Amino acid sequence: MKKFTKLMSGSAPVVLGLAMVSAPAYAQDQDIQEAEAAAASDIIIVTGSRISNPNLVQSAPVNVVNSDEIDLRQATNAEELVGELPGVAPGVNSSVNNGSAGFATLNLRNLGSRRNLVLLDGTRLVPSSLSSQTDLNIIPVALVERVDIVTGGASSVYGADAIAGVANFVTKRDFAGVDIGTSFGIAEEGDGQRFRTDITIGANFDDGRGNAVLSIGYQNIDSVLQGDRSFSQDALFIEGSKIGSGTSVPTRLNGQQYDPATGDLVDTYNTFNFAPFNYFQTPLERFNVFGSARYEVTDNIEVYTKGMFTKSTVSLRLAPSGLFGDTWQMPLNNPFINDSIRNQLCDDNGVDPASCTAAGAATDPSDPNYLEVPTIINRRLVEMGPRETDYVTNQFQVWSGVRGSITDNIDFDVYGTYGESDRAQTNRNWGLKSLVQQSLRANDADTCADPSNGCVPINLFGNGQSISDASVAFFNKPSGQTVKTSLAVVNGSISGDLGSESFLFADTPIGFAIGAEYRKYTAEQLSDLASGTQDEVLGTGAPSPSFKGEYDVKEVFGELIVPIVENVPGIYNLTFEGGVRYSDYSNSGGSTTWKAGGSWEPIEGYKIRGIYQHAVRSPNIGELFSPVVTGLTALSTDPCAGANPVGNAQLTAVCIAQGAPASSIGSIPVPSASQINATSGGNPDLGPETANSYTIGVVLTPPSIPGLAITADYYHVKVKGAITTPTPGDIIDPCYVDFDATACALIKRNPLNGSLNGGGDTPGLLLQLTNQGIIETSGIDLRVGYQMPTSFGKVSFDFNGNWTEQLKFKASPASINRECLSFYGENCEPITPEFSFNARTTVSLGDTVDVSLLWTWIDGVSLEPLSASFGGALDEYSSISAYSYFDLTTRFSVTDNFEMTAGVQNLLDKKPPVVSSFIGGSSYNSGNTYPTTYDAIGRRFNVTGRLRF
Repeated sequence: MKKFTKLMSGSAPVVLGLAMVSAPAYAQDQDIQEAEAAAASDIIIVTGSRISNPNLVQSAPVNVVNSDEIDLRQATNAEELVGELPGVAPGVNSSVNNGSAGFATLNLRNLGSRRNLVLLDGTRLVPSSLSSQTDLNIIPVALVERVDIVTGGASSVYGADAIAGVANFVTKRDFAGVDIGTSFGIAEEGDGQRFRTDITIGANFDDGRGNAVLSIGYQNIDSVLQGDRSFSQDALFIEGSKIGSGTSVPTRLNGQQYDPATGDLVDTYNTFNFAPFNYFQTPLERFNVFGSARYEVTDNIEVYTKGMFTKSTVSLRLAPSGLFGDTWQMPLNNPFINDSIRNQLCDDNGVDPASCTAAGAATDPSDPNYLEVPTIINRRLVEMGPRETDYVTNQFQVWSGVRGSITDNIDFDVYGTYGESDRAQTNRNWGLKSLVQQSLRANDADTCADPSNGCVPINLFGNGQSISDASVAFFNKPSGQTVKTSLAVVNGSISGDLGSESFLFADTPIGFAIGAEYRKYTAEQLSDLASGTQDEVLGTGAPSPSFKGEYDVKEVFGELIVPIVENVPGIYNLTFEGGVRYSDYSNSGGSTTWKAGGSWEPIEGYKIRGIYQHAVRSPNIGELFSPVVTGLTALSTDPCAGANPVGNAQLTAVCIAQGAPASSIGSIPVPSASQINATSGGNPDLGPETANSYTIGVVLTPPSIPGLAITADYYHVKVKGAITTPTPGDIIDPCYVDFDATACALIKRNPLNGSLNGGGDTPGLLLQLTNQGIIETSGIDLRVGYQMPTSFGKVSFDFNGNWTEQLKFKASPASINRECLSFYGENCEPITPEFSFNARTTVSLGDTVDVSLLWTWIDGVSLEPLSASFGGALDEYSSISAYSYFDLTTRFSVTDNFEMTAGVQNLLDKKPPVVSSFIGGSSYNSGNTYPTTYDAIGRRFNVTGRLRF
């Protein structure tokens, strides 16, 4: 039964073997020792295959982040272990403030976080979102032994949603003793404190037949505000001027701003600088518990169980809420407007002077002269303070299973797991539109026409600080919603080899794995009345109506590795690998995923490998069932705005056909804060998307150069029938450049002023989910590791690089095939540079001191030429030069049981590139830079103490 002490809890055997040939050298020393120990007990653990024969190494590349790298990074979150690897695009993480949903995601190859899997010990984790994304915040970092990232696709092994690959967080097994670790970090500016402490206790019992481990952790990350960095204190426009949002103070009515000095409405207006209120680093508080146990009930049978619970609170903060250009019903008897304003409103709406005067004198809505006129109001509600949102997530998952030996060569594993995630969102200081509208209907300065619920009239005029505390208290009510998800899995598999049976000229037996799996997903969104109503919560963009959905899937799978020829001249090893998985989805029917590949090692240490995979991804609950709502998307320049259509009959006709009043031509407002309305949601008619991918590469581990490992793999992934929405440019460019009627019909304007901003009466761009997309990417991954013993210890060098050949997106057959490689802008986010690499050099002085330097390099990128904002951008905003970051870390043993690690991140205090806050979408382009790609916080110091006994 010794070999079962090496198996991963909760899964069929999942591999470490390729770590020996594809991991950096710094990881390689430990991995080789583990592999040798595993071989001695007839087992090896591999991610990316369910076959556990130590002599069978798969054909797909695997990148490994081992325990040494984890320690040197002093990571607080799992996202910090994988988010900066070459080939991994920034997901939603702690640098995303306006656009975050309170969780962190993985985005392999920039194919989207829905097209890769995050596993714990080879098993699925309960999704944290309606779109089946896994929150990296729930991973128990203290127990992570290593992270294996399969980048060649893993759909036939783990399921079709692993189109781009998987990240498998492998936990420590058979831990015995006590491990207490505490980390503290702080930015040189004195903010952004990061604290993490964990205690892990484990023990073997009954002469080693059983093991139990418990780990408890606490993490706390403080915020960093954009207002606390000089380059981000002001929101810079693409032309370099300091500019913010048109929703400002004092109040604007129909585009004209109130002048407190004269009491009139004037054509010029000031903007509001929203930048200082936003976070560069979102605060996080997390508490987690993880426990596991196993026991060998007989020599051939082992039962196991584990469970985890995580509670995390992520806080977001935005500039004060406001009346963001929606259409309001303004009573002409409002006590806070003077005759000049009233006359202007009457003139805007065609009300004759006599009726206007009579309406101003009306006593209440029952007065026959009472009149309301539709009015576009922009007013920043600075009296409320910043908008704040808390996401509190409670997640738990339990596993239980039994595994053992059927014969000396064949093992079985049967397990079940169930998990739930509950993510509650609470909004504060946002305000409710219906209550503001009630406050506008006032009989006098102290009395609302409808006094219900304690209504207090709102004064939108004065110098911009005129709204009373009582009025704020009336319309500033909290709102929120809760997203609940669940996952149930039952999995059974048999794996092993055929013993003495081999094929042709090979001594190694054929390895196989077969099994079946059942999964059921549920998800629902439960919103209060305010959050579920279009336009009700001020400043939120899209509402979040309640809905729910579910589906299940039944699967059978098989995998085969066949050594064909071994140890003959010219063929040291020739192996074939194949796998197939049939899936029956309740929401989309049956589909088949498969892989075929192999490797050829002409002489020992020089291998060629390749694999081809076909995947079919079924739409998830959010893609199918999310309600269609109007929210926001990025756009810097509206071709219909300002004087653009004046004198251009064709453009004028298009703008009017899209809903702009003829009278607005020449004065249509520009997009507010570089954002416009967009209408989108789920589509129950969606079908599966298909993907074909292949990798071909070499693995060089020359016996004549011990400690050297080189891998180079070319990859190509193409997703057809991709479930996607168009980018803004996919609609704007064909409409206003080619005057394509189909594209122009997907743009709906504000019926009062012709803009693309407003409330639910302005759909903006119609971005419907379809199966019409095509996504394609290709490139080369290069990994070089070398370890050299010296008289004082050893020197290790690790290089992990990526060259991306292409990253293309075609939204529909009529759309352009948009190339986003090396570009940034509203259509190409997050950023994918052509070249990037991490290079770590570590000098070890005996077994007591390590000094390590990590060099991260990001190739230069440019503003996308097809971006709508390109023509007006400053030259210095049109490109970003190559960037280098250096992190210096030292680790030393104070005693046999106590270890210290100290590090400096961004050693040279490299400032991020400044490209304005209006050149892309708010999720990734914020604080005048791209904080998910470039370090916006500055030089940081970290120290970790670790006690083991």
